[in-house]
Amino acid sequence: MMTKDAIIQKLKESGLRVTPQRLAIIEVLIEKGHLHPGAGLIYKEARKKSRSLSLSTTYATINEFSRHGVIKTLQFDGVENRCESNLDEHINLICERCGKIMDYKIRPSVDQKDMTRRTGFVVTNSRLEYYGYCRDCRQDKKRRQVP
Repeated sequence: MMTKDAIIQKLKESGLRVTPQRLAIIEVLIEKGHLHPGAGLIYKEARKKSRSLSLSTTYATINEFSRHGVIKTLQFDGVENRCESNLDEHINLICERCGKIMDYKIRPSVDQKDMTRRTGFVVTNSRLEYYGYCRDCRQDKKRRQVP
């Protein structure tokens, strides 16, 4: 996951100003990034830091951050898009019951430079997901089955 300073640096390199609203959103992404928050949660938490933030500004900022490679936007059918602030290669473990998304680091990771050298294929984006049930949901299911 990127640090606050690294995100700010990336914004500046992209020619984007660091406004109080963007800074509030950055702080939420740092604090809550492990939750893969949607715009609703980001807005709710960032509004505590910047009262002038609107929901439309939150959506616009998320889109801007995604376009400039600060975050990835995870799109799902029928549910709110989520933000991925961990740009390192990993698998998203997605619980089909509660919707929680957890990161699982890939070891060893794919050497994309070697792959490009061997195949000529240049990766522009990737996303690997496993669907199933998290520990909490599995334990809850077991408790409900006991008479």
